[in-house]
Amino acid sequence: MSDNQVYFGGPDRPAALLRDLLAERIARVPKGGSIDWVTYYFRDRRLAAALVQARQRGVDVRVTLDGHPRTPHANDAVIEMLETQLGGGLRVVRGRLDGTPLGKIARPRLHEKLYCFSHPSPVAFVGSFNPSGDVPEADPEVIEIIGDHNRAHNLLVELCNPELVRDLVDHARNLHTARHGCSDRFAATANQCLRHAGYTVYFWPRARRHPIMDVLHDLERGSRIRIAASHISGSSSLSGFCAIAARGVKIEMLTESTHRRVPLEVEQRLTHAGISIRRLGGDEWIPMHNKFALIESSSLTATVFGSFNWSELSYRFNREIGVSTEDPLLFKAFSDRWDQLAAKTK
Repeated sequence: MSDNQVYFGGPDRPAALLRDLLAERIARVPKGGSIDWVTYYFRDRRLAAALVQARQRGVDVRVTLDGHPRTPHANDAVIEMLETQLGGGLRVVRGRLDGTPLGKIARPRLHEKLYCFSHPSPVAFVGSFNPSGDVPEADPEVIEIIGDHNRAHNLLVELCNPELVRDLVDHARNLHTARHGCSDRFAATANQCLRHAGYTVYFWPRARRHPIMDVLHDLERGSRIRIAASHISGSSSLSGFCAIAARGVKIEMLTESTHRRVPLEVEQRLTHAGISIRRLGGDEWIPMHNKFALIESSSLTATVFGSFNWSELSYRFNREIGVSTEDPLLFKAFSDRWDQLAAKTK
């Protein structure tokens, strides 16, 4: 039986379920333990305060955070708070061109979501959830742009294998000290993967081919792919999906309701290729932010999840993480969630 668990957030689940999960894990790490976080958006000042309290009781706390995300100043309040309280425990990834038009494409975003805890037993959470909400909400305009992720469709998978967690902690700490820039994809560590206990972890950006898309391209006619995706755009993803569908592989997609993340022309092209695409929800403030795929063929039943989007930025530039596994219990949990979400589509 798998020890790994998946936690789903959404408007059908208790509000702030995933942020509360992280808060509970922070509280359980004692003096002498460690907490290692990598995330894109971090606006939750209560969670930041919990990390500070952990540091004050003797926990080794490291947070690696993008300093200039798509909504540029979203993280500023938490950064200011942690800079004074964590010192060297906070690494803010910034670039010289941040805030300029060229900066939007010249610096890869730190888009990973990875949360590691040493106690009461070593665990690492990987998924789609950013602690991007705040209570009280000091800047509601940010929520209008990025959505309310404390109620959004999101997920975190708790990974428990000691060797896998150890390597993920090492990865988080390497990001904490690494240089970040346009040459990231050529680093040896960017193109490596971790393999433990039936789980494979991939990192982006990569100089090599997209490992998940390679798996999909190898599927035989009659296979089935189900993809929950918050972002679908870019020629690489679209061309790949259309080519796979043309070979007789059935592809079904659940996507965001907004056309900003999944443009109408993308939907039309996928539909024309015979791909079923359904949009979830109609409230822009509650995004469909899940990022997972279910793969079924005569020789493979697998689940893929992580932070990566089916977009050119994720393919080519961003720091991303993705996990693939043939764990049957995890597949069932994701498949059940797919069915629940599919029943809510329009």
